[in-house]
Amino acid sequence: MTKFTRRNLVTAGATSIIGTLAAPSIVHAAEKRWRMVTSWPKRLPGPGMSAERIAERIRALSGGRLDIAVHAAGEVVPAFEVLDAVSNGVAEMGHTAAFYWQGKMPAAAFFTTVPFGLTPDEHVAWIDAGGGQALWDELYAPFGVKPFMGGNTGVCMGGWFRREIASRDDVRGLKIRSLGLGGEIYRRLGATPQTTPPAEILVSIQSGVIDGVEFVGPGSDIALGLYRVAPLYYYPGFNKPNGTGECIVARKAYDALNSELKAIVAHACATEASYALAEMERLNAEALAALTGQHGVKLRAFPADLVAAARKQATDVLGDVAAKSVSARKIHDSYMAFRERTARWSEVSIKAVLGAREG
Repeated sequence: MTKFTRRNLVTAGATSIIGTLAAPSIVHAAEKRWRMVTSWPKRLPGPGMSAERIAERIRALSGGRLDIAVHAAGEVVPAFEVLDAVSNGVAEMGHTAAFYWQGKMPAAAFFTTVPFGLTPDEHVAWIDAGGGQALWDELYAPFGVKPFMGGNTGVCMGGWFRREIASRDDVRGLKIRSLGLGGEIYRRLGATPQTTPPAEILVSIQSGVIDGVEFVGPGSDIALGLYRVAPLYYYPGFNKPNGTGECIVARKAYDALNSELKAIVAHACATEASYALAEMERLNAEALAALTGQHGVKLRAFPADLVAAARKQATDVLGDVAAKSVSARKIHDSYMAFRERTARWSEVSIKAVLGAREG
């Protein structure tokens, strides 16, 4: 079995750029040079590599006419200031996650993930074929940015904990790194959610600043080294059943592109939204095997009473978001209606197939 390390994870992500692109026969001098700021550590497997691949695809498909320099979190702006940077013209593009902006736009979390919400395939269907993209564009218009799906980490894990969670009462008093609406659910269950940037997670849990961490899934989590200090890895990721990454483009910069370059930007993002899901299925499977086999990580299921309590709180949390504004209500209602429409099909399709496969 190949040894699974942070180094070969990152190398695999880097080489996949080459494997998924065909270089154009003619390379032009760059007509435009853009900066992309991100919320991720440099070349982080998963979202960090999605940012790199989008930039490389745009460069290749444009024959070098649009050249994009990718910056990790902290190189130009901090992780949680990407939207402001693109909105204010500090950078033309950003790669991040929509739920970071729920303080500015309460319904933004719906475009990353919501607790007990749409799975990755259901989410893509809502955005691309269920009216979600138009609502996303409308929500971001006041900030002068155009959003695209730009990657996906897939179904997320519940997270890393230093001590066992045997019942819902065991989360009371814990400081848990949990963003988005999942963090609000933990708060209502008695925990204290923390908005720790990705690059600071390991140090925070090592030092005891936080007691537990949810990030994404094994393929990205292993690169942060969380298993070294928090050996209990919990599932299901009820708080983050999907992991859409967003690529945001300054509307002024985007509108200045000709139709061909606009199409290239859109295509590069769409391709990454699809490719990242495929890559993360592979990385997550391989990383989970490495974590449990080589690193002694103990997989644990969240106790049923915790999941039931979180599900009950989710209904109230989502309702509270919907009450915050007219746009939040529109987005909430569209999302929840789509979840209801797809629920029966998901039950007799993927859920039933998995049940049949397991026997």
